[in-house]
Amino acid sequence: MAARSAVRWRLYTKMLVGGAVVCVGGPALTWYLRPTDEELFQKYNPELQRKSLEGRYEREKEFDDFVVKLKQYSKSNKPIWVVQAEEEQKEREAKIQESLRLAEEVKAKKEEMRRQAGLPPQRPDQ
Repeated sequence: MAARSAVRWRLYTKMLVGGAVVCVGGPALTWYLRPTDEELFQKYNPELQRKSLEGRYEREKEFDDFVVKLKQYSKSNKPIWVVQAEEEQKEREAKIQESLRLAEEVKAKKEEMRRQAGLPPQRPDQ
């Protein structure tokens, strides 16, 4: 028997064409069939459209703030999650200090009102 040394060009051509159809045609079909954001929005019922439009500015602002904070956190040599945790701790402490300051202001106003009304100062244990 003689050995077949002929190259099977027809088979290789069909394989390359089939592979190209799958590799290019699949994503192209997906891109063609996927609806745009506007088409999806138009399929919402009117109440969902209204709610989406009302909350759009807040969502965009929150996202922009998040990105700005991430950029600030990334400037540090520490990992972002560590810097974020430190920042959250600082914010918590600032809120506590603010609430303490407000409580002191309220207490001072009460004492001032008592003094103006001619009542004796309130004792610390009350």
